[in-house]
Amino acid sequence: MAWRVHANPVALAIGGVAAVILELAEPRVRTGVWEHSTFRTDPLARMQRTGEATLITTYGPTRAAEARVAMVTRMHARVGGVTPEGQAYEALEPELMTWVHVTASWGFLTAYDRHVARLGAADKDRYFAEGGRLGRLFGAPEPPDSVASVEGWFDRMRPKLVPHPIIDEFLAIVSTTSPLGLPGRALQPLVVEAAIDLVPADIRAKLGLKARPWRLAVARRVLGLMAKAAERAPSDIVRDARARMGRAA
Repeated sequence: MAWRVHANPVALAIGGVAAVILELAEPRVRTGVWEHSTFRTDPLARMQRTGEATLITTYGPTRAAEARVAMVTRMHARVGGVTPEGQAYEALEPELMTWVHVTASWGFLTAYDRHVARLGAADKDRYFAEGGRLGRLFGAPEPPDSVASVEGWFDRMRPKLVPHPIIDEFLAIVSTTSPLGLPGRALQPLVVEAAIDLVPADIRAKLGLKARPWRLAVARRVLGLMAKAAERAPSDIVRDARARMGRAA
Protein backbone atom coordinates (compact mmCIF):
# COMPACT_ATOMS: atom_id res chain seq x y z
CA MET A 1 0.00 0.00 0.00
CA ALA A 2 2.86 2.41 0.66
CA TRP A 3 4.11 1.80 -2.88
CA ARG A 4 0.68 2.81 -4.15
CA VAL A 5 0.12 5.83 -1.89
CA HIS A 6 3.64 7.27 -1.88
CA ALA A 7 3.92 7.10 -5.67
CA ASN A 8 1.64 10.12 -5.92
CA PRO A 9 3.50 13.42 -5.32
CA VAL A 10 0.28 15.37 -4.84
CA ALA A 11 -0.75 13.12 -1.94
CA LEU A 12 2.74 13.45 -0.43
CA ALA A 13 2.69 17.25 -0.74
CA ILE A 14 -0.75 17.76 0.79
CA GLY A 15 -0.36 15.06 3.41
CA GLY A 16 3.10 16.24 4.37
CA VAL A 17 1.94 19.79 5.11
CA ALA A 18 -1.06 18.52 7.10
CA ALA A 19 1.27 16.27 9.11
CA VAL A 20 3.60 19.13 9.98
CA ILE A 21 0.65 21.27 11.12
CA LEU A 22 -0.26 18.53 13.59
CA GLU A 23 3.34 18.08 14.67
CA LEU A 24 3.90 21.79 15.26
CA ALA A 25 0.75 21.88 17.39
CA GLU A 26 2.54 19.65 19.93
CA PRO A 27 4.84 21.96 21.98
CA ARG A 28 7.76 19.53 22.35
CA VAL A 29 7.79 18.59 18.69
CA ARG A 30 7.37 22.24 17.69
CA THR A 31 10.34 23.36 19.76
CA GLY A 32 12.53 20.54 18.49
CA VAL A 33 11.70 21.24 14.86
CA TRP A 34 11.91 25.01 15.02
CA GLU A 35 15.04 25.29 17.15
CA HIS A 36 17.04 22.36 15.80
CA SER A 37 16.36 22.27 12.07
CA THR A 38 17.05 24.47 9.05
CA PHE A 39 13.41 24.89 8.09
CA ARG A 40 13.29 28.60 8.84
CA THR A 41 16.59 29.39 7.10
CA ASP A 42 16.51 26.90 4.22
CA PRO A 43 12.99 25.50 3.87
CA LEU A 44 13.51 24.22 0.33
CA ALA A 45 16.45 22.01 1.30
CA ARG A 46 14.55 20.70 4.32
CA MET A 47 11.51 19.85 2.18
CA GLN A 48 13.70 18.09 -0.37
CA ARG A 49 15.46 16.02 2.31
CA THR A 50 12.16 14.99 3.84
CA GLY A 51 10.75 13.96 0.48
CA GLU A 52 13.92 12.08 -0.35
CA ALA A 53 13.77 10.18 2.95
CA THR A 54 10.17 9.17 2.27
CA LEU A 55 11.03 7.82 -1.17
CA ILE A 56 14.19 6.01 -0.03
CA THR A 57 12.46 4.30 2.88
CA THR A 58 9.54 3.34 0.63
CA TYR A 59 11.17 2.30 -2.64
CA GLY A 60 14.87 1.88 -1.87
CA PRO A 61 16.63 -1.42 -1.23
CA THR A 62 16.56 -2.47 2.41
CA ARG A 63 20.19 -1.49 2.98
CA ALA A 64 19.60 2.04 1.65
CA ALA A 65 16.43 2.47 3.72
CA GLU A 66 18.13 1.30 6.91
CA ALA A 67 21.08 3.62 6.26
CA ARG A 68 18.74 6.61 5.92
CA VAL A 69 16.89 5.65 9.11
CA ALA A 70 20.21 5.41 10.96
CA MET A 71 21.29 8.84 9.70
CA VAL A 72 18.02 10.46 10.76
CA THR A 73 18.17 8.74 14.15
CA ARG A 74 21.70 10.05 14.76
CA MET A 75 20.47 13.57 14.04
CA HIS A 76 17.48 13.17 16.34
CA ALA A 77 19.70 11.86 19.13
CA ARG A 78 21.27 15.32 19.39
CA VAL A 79 17.93 17.12 19.67
CA GLY A 80 16.57 17.98 23.08
CA GLY A 81 15.98 20.84 25.46
CA VAL A 82 13.18 22.71 27.17
CA THR A 83 10.14 24.26 25.52
CA PRO A 84 9.40 27.96 26.12
CA GLU A 85 6.63 26.73 28.45
CA GLY A 86 9.23 24.88 30.55
CA GLN A 87 8.62 21.30 29.41
CA ALA A 88 11.73 19.16 28.92
CA TYR A 89 11.89 17.01 25.82
CA GLU A 90 14.10 14.73 23.75
CA ALA A 91 13.39 14.06 20.09
CA LEU A 92 13.70 10.31 20.55
CA GLU A 93 10.99 10.14 23.23
CA PRO A 94 8.72 7.25 22.19
CA GLU A 95 5.56 9.35 22.34
CA LEU A 96 7.03 12.05 20.11
CA MET A 97 8.47 9.61 17.59
CA THR A 98 5.15 7.80 17.45
CA TRP A 99 3.23 11.04 16.93
CA VAL A 100 5.50 12.04 14.05
CA HIS A 101 5.10 8.58 12.51
CA VAL A 102 1.31 8.69 12.98
CA THR A 103 0.86 12.16 11.51
CA ALA A 104 3.00 11.46 8.45
CA SER A 105 1.30 8.14 7.69
CA TRP A 106 -2.15 9.55 8.34
CA GLY A 107 -1.43 12.63 6.24
CA PHE A 108 -0.21 10.74 3.18
CA LEU A 109 -3.02 8.18 3.32
CA THR A 110 -5.80 10.70 3.95
CA ALA A 111 -4.58 12.98 1.16
CA TYR A 112 -4.47 10.03 -1.24
CA ASP A 113 -7.96 8.92 -0.23
CA ARG A 114 -9.40 12.41 -0.64
CA HIS A 115 -7.58 13.70 -3.72
CA VAL A 116 -6.41 10.65 -5.69
CA ALA A 117 -8.63 7.59 -5.20
CA ARG A 118 -10.96 6.36 -2.51
CA LEU A 119 -9.65 3.47 -0.43
CA GLY A 120 -11.58 0.80 1.41
CA ALA A 121 -11.25 0.12 5.12
CA ALA A 122 -9.14 -3.00 4.57
CA ASP A 123 -6.62 -1.13 2.39
CA LYS A 124 -6.33 1.64 4.97
CA ASP A 125 -5.69 -0.85 7.77
CA ARG A 126 -3.15 -2.63 5.57
CA TYR A 127 -1.31 0.65 4.93
CA PHE A 128 -0.89 1.35 8.62
CA ALA A 129 0.03 -2.25 9.40
CA GLU A 130 2.70 -2.29 6.69
CA GLY A 131 4.17 0.96 8.02
CA GLY A 132 4.75 -0.50 11.46
CA ARG A 133 8.19 -1.86 10.63
CA LEU A 134 9.44 1.54 9.51
CA GLY A 135 7.85 3.23 12.50
CA ARG A 136 9.70 0.90 14.87
CA LEU A 137 12.98 1.53 13.06
CA PHE A 138 12.50 5.26 13.58
CA GLY A 139 11.84 4.82 17.30
CA ALA A 140 8.08 4.36 17.63
CA PRO A 141 7.93 1.26 19.88
CA GLU A 142 4.29 0.36 19.19
CA PRO A 143 3.14 2.17 16.05
CA PRO A 144 -0.61 1.89 15.37
CA ASP A 145 -1.49 -0.75 12.83
CA SER A 146 -5.06 0.14 11.88
CA VAL A 147 -7.39 3.07 11.32
CA ALA A 148 -8.92 2.50 14.75
CA SER A 149 -5.56 2.59 16.52
CA VAL A 150 -4.54 5.73 14.62
CA GLU A 151 -7.77 7.37 15.73
CA GLY A 152 -6.87 6.32 19.26
CA TRP A 153 -3.58 8.17 18.95
CA PHE A 154 -5.37 11.28 17.75
CA ASP A 155 -7.63 11.09 20.81
CA ARG A 156 -4.57 10.67 23.03
CA MET A 157 -2.80 13.72 21.57
CA ARG A 158 -5.75 16.10 21.13
CA PRO A 159 -5.47 17.58 24.67
CA LYS A 160 -1.77 18.32 24.04
CA LEU A 161 -2.26 20.21 20.78
CA VAL A 162 -2.31 24.00 21.05
CA PRO A 163 -2.29 26.96 18.66
CA HIS A 164 0.97 28.85 18.17
CA PRO A 165 2.27 31.61 15.84
CA ILE A 166 4.92 29.20 14.55
CA ILE A 167 2.18 27.21 12.80
CA ASP A 168 1.18 30.36 10.91
CA GLU A 169 4.84 31.08 10.16
CA PHE A 170 5.27 27.57 8.80
CA LEU A 171 2.23 27.90 6.55
CA ALA A 172 3.45 31.27 5.26
CA ILE A 173 6.83 29.73 4.40
CA VAL A 174 5.44 26.66 2.70
CA SER A 175 2.94 28.75 0.74
CA THR A 176 5.81 30.33 -1.19
CA THR A 177 8.37 27.48 -1.29
CA SER A 178 8.44 24.63 -3.78
CA PRO A 179 11.09 22.28 -5.19
CA LEU A 180 9.37 22.72 -8.57
CA GLY A 181 10.42 26.35 -9.01
CA LEU A 182 8.06 29.09 -10.18
CA PRO A 183 5.26 26.76 -11.37
CA GLY A 184 5.37 24.96 -8.05
CA ARG A 185 5.24 28.19 -6.06
CA ALA A 186 2.05 29.13 -7.91
CA LEU A 187 0.47 25.89 -6.71
CA GLN A 188 1.70 25.98 -3.11
CA PRO A 189 -1.17 28.12 -1.75
CA LEU A 190 -3.56 25.46 -3.07
CA VAL A 191 -1.53 22.71 -1.40
CA VAL A 192 -1.68 24.61 1.88
CA GLU A 193 -5.43 25.12 1.54
CA ALA A 194 -5.96 21.40 0.90
CA ALA A 195 -3.69 20.51 3.83
CA ILE A 196 -5.61 22.73 6.25
CA ASP A 197 -8.84 21.13 5.06
CA LEU A 198 -7.31 17.69 5.72
CA VAL A 199 -6.79 18.43 9.43
CA PRO A 200 -9.73 17.10 11.51
CA ALA A 201 -12.33 19.84 11.95
CA ASP A 202 -12.14 19.99 15.75
CA ILE A 203 -8.35 20.29 15.73
CA ARG A 204 -8.51 22.84 12.93
CA ALA A 205 -10.87 24.95 15.03
CA LYS A 206 -8.70 24.56 18.12
CA LEU A 207 -5.65 25.78 16.20
CA GLY A 208 -7.56 28.71 14.71
CA LEU A 209 -7.06 27.53 11.13
CA LYS A 210 -9.75 28.63 8.72
CA ALA A 211 -10.41 27.23 5.27
CA ARG A 212 -11.47 29.56 2.47
CA PRO A 213 -14.24 27.80 0.56
CA TRP A 214 -13.56 29.38 -2.82
CA ARG A 215 -9.85 28.62 -2.70
CA LEU A 216 -10.53 25.13 -1.38
CA ALA A 217 -12.86 24.46 -4.31
CA VAL A 218 -10.12 25.54 -6.72
CA ALA A 219 -7.55 23.44 -4.84
CA ARG A 220 -9.67 20.32 -5.02
CA ARG A 221 -10.22 20.74 -8.73
CA VAL A 222 -6.66 21.61 -9.73
CA LEU A 223 -4.85 19.24 -7.37
CA GLY A 224 -7.27 16.44 -8.17
CA LEU A 225 -6.49 16.73 -11.87
CA MET A 226 -2.76 16.82 -11.14
CA ALA A 227 -3.03 13.80 -8.87
CA LYS A 228 -4.82 11.80 -11.54
CA ALA A 229 -2.15 12.75 -14.10
CA ALA A 230 0.61 11.73 -11.69
CA GLU A 231 -0.98 8.30 -11.32
CA ARG A 232 -0.45 7.75 -15.05
CA ALA A 233 3.15 9.04 -15.07
CA PRO A 234 5.08 7.81 -12.02
CA SER A 235 8.53 9.17 -11.25
CA ASP A 236 11.78 7.48 -12.26
CA ILE A 237 12.26 6.33 -8.65
CA VAL A 238 8.92 4.56 -8.66
CA ARG A 239 9.43 3.03 -12.11
CA ASP A 240 12.92 1.81 -11.19
CA ALA A 241 11.66 0.21 -7.99
CA ARG A 242 8.84 -1.54 -9.83
CA ALA A 243 11.27 -2.80 -12.47
CA ARG A 244 13.67 -4.08 -9.79
CA MET A 245 10.85 -6.09 -8.23
CA GLY A 246 9.39 -7.19 -11.56
CA ARG A 247 6.15 -5.31 -11.03
CA ALA A 248 4.27 -3.54 -13.80
CA ALA A 249 2.44 -1.23 -11.37
